[in-house]
Amino acid sequence: MNNIKKIGLSALAGSLVMTSVNAVEYSMSGNAKVEWASQDHSAGIAATNGGRGLGVNTDLTLSASGELDNGYTIGFVQVFDTNGALSNTSSQVTVGMGSMGTLQVNNKFGAKANGIDDVMPAAYNETWDGMALTTDNPSFFGSSTASGSVDYRIPAMEMMGATINASYTYDGGADVGPAAAGGVTTTSVSGSAVTLEIAHESGLSIGGGQETIDNGGTTGGDEENVTVYAKFAMGPLTVGMQEAYQNSANGGEDNEADFWAVAYTAGDLSVSYGESTLTNHSIAGSAQVERELESIQAAYTMGAMTISGAMSETGNAGGTAGQTYEENRISVAFAF
Repeated sequence: MNNIKKIGLSALAGSLVMTSVNAVEYSMSGNAKVEWASQDHSAGIAATNGGRGLGVNTDLTLSASGELDNGYTIGFVQVFDTNGALSNTSSQVTVGMGSMGTLQVNNKFGAKANGIDDVMPAAYNETWDGMALTTDNPSFFGSSTASGSVDYRIPAMEMMGATINASYTYDGGADVGPAAAGGVTTTSVSGSAVTLEIAHESGLSIGGGQETIDNGGTTGGDEENVTVYAKFAMGPLTVGMQEAYQNSANGGEDNEADFWAVAYTAGDLSVSYGESTLTNHSIAGSAQVERELESIQAAYTMGAMTISGAMSETGNAGGTAGQTYEENRISVAFAF
């Protein structure tokens, strides 16, 4: 009798689970990219930063969404890097609360502050993304929300032809890298950020953010980052400018970054040109040499396939006057 009861309860639980699963929508997508890169640099830069290479990158995204009994919606996204061993690259759980806003829990990436580090228009990638030395990366805003974070986003507000979006993010493991196995990062360092973005029907978009990294009483105080941007789209043409400033902690150098770009889209063809500069300032306030990045890019889409290319160059690479670093990339990407 006990065995019969156990079987009956198991069947009932299974049917409830199946009912719940049937109320959820699932989707799977991904991309595969074949990319060729060529690097060249002046004599003062390490030889490991030069040469040519061909690589393949693949990602797989699993998504699920459903509605709760109270009308709230819930969504889940899991992104896997399928190169070699299958590994988690990012994940998010989102709860839509209607007029109360949206709550999103992020692992590694997905926080709103991390998404406005560089919003300049580009046909391929940001000027610095994979096309500059790591030390020349001007994209420091958003580091407070780079690991496990919680986003709260207010409902979009419409006012005089403008759409206003705002968010608050808290990260209990700021600036320490992504969460370890189990999805939890423990540290005395924490971070928080607020963002505000306004998009007008005229094509003008402005926004910005402020973030703080609390070093848990570490000597040197907290780190503060600020960024502001403006973009204007008129038909196929988009131009943008952005500035960011970093007040470093622990006696480090302060950083200043400037971005500008212009992009033009004609049907399936996009071209862009962008520049960014990174300037370090010592504690005494004196500016060091500017690291100047520039990139010209193009992309052409044919259905699920996109062919892209970029030619990028860094002046005063590595913070040394006269040093140069160049990188050219061509890629063929397939979305499915």
